[in-house]
Amino acid sequence: MQLSVKHLLGIRDLSRQDIQIILDTATQFKEVLQRPIKKVPSLRDVTIVNLFFENSTRTRISFELAEKRLSADSINFTASASSVSKGETLLDTVNNILSMKVDMVVMRHSASGAPHFLAKHIPAAIVNAGDGINEHPTQGLLDAFSMREKLGRLEGLKVAIIGDIMHSRVAMSNIYLLKKMGAEVMVAGPPTLIPKYIQEAFDIRVEYNLKKALQWCDVANVLRIQLERQNQVLFSSLREYSLAYGINKQILDSLDKKIVIMHPGPINRGVELDSDAADSAQSIILNQVENGVAVRMAVLYLLSGGREMTN
Repeated sequence: MQLSVKHLLGIRDLSRQDIQIILDTATQFKEVLQRPIKKVPSLRDVTIVNLFFENSTRTRISFELAEKRLSADSINFTASASSVSKGETLLDTVNNILSMKVDMVVMRHSASGAPHFLAKHIPAAIVNAGDGINEHPTQGLLDAFSMREKLGRLEGLKVAIIGDIMHSRVAMSNIYLLKKMGAEVMVAGPPTLIPKYIQEAFDIRVEYNLKKALQWCDVANVLRIQLERQNQVLFSSLREYSLAYGINKQILDSLDKKIVIMHPGPINRGVELDSDAADSAQSIILNQVENGVAVRMAVLYLLSGGREMTN
């Protein structure tokens, strides 16, 4: 099984078949992760550098664990502790790392398009671990994997993405992927947090009423309010936001069906999700974290050429 791309820069670049291959390969790796010995030698001679120019805990740890499970040699690089803080350019940094004979770069950057820039200039395979407000492809893939695992399909599924759509790279990757796989997509939230062009550009539904969105969907993927990316006041207060768009057990119990609750993390508890909803039986948030490792193993394995998997 071969992907049609050399890099994973975004879901936008993947075909439906590419997505299918990644999700199916992740299923096999999830089985590996259930074994007493969770390590396979698939990437034994591959060197991967984790290049994080932006703070990350979950994504970085998930990639590191995926690399260890595949027996890859990994190097961790954080911009704040590097020559970047002394003025070194992105290309200089990467060329210096590549001179150490690195095969693959996992990269997170605050500038949209930074991984695409690198892919044009260096020979190593690039995995986008989040670029600005553009995309976060492995999060989109693990969300889709988690939905498929829980509900058995993506085709025809009704998915509401709720919250700060304007600043969310997770929302973009989810929209691209779900549309390609035949799901119905709605975005919901305050008008100030939903881009005006989105309905027409992506042919998706837009809803400003939380209860209506939840009543419509099979899955609610709830996003974090990204205050660090907002350069103007887009709603009056977190309390006001929580009252209008916060999801709690009371709202979930008032629906006439059980829906699945997801969140890419970290959760602002008491803002977009109350603890009683986040920790309820309807939530698959911890499954998403677990599935992230299997999905990232699949991506790294396939981009490295997909050699022997489980010897």
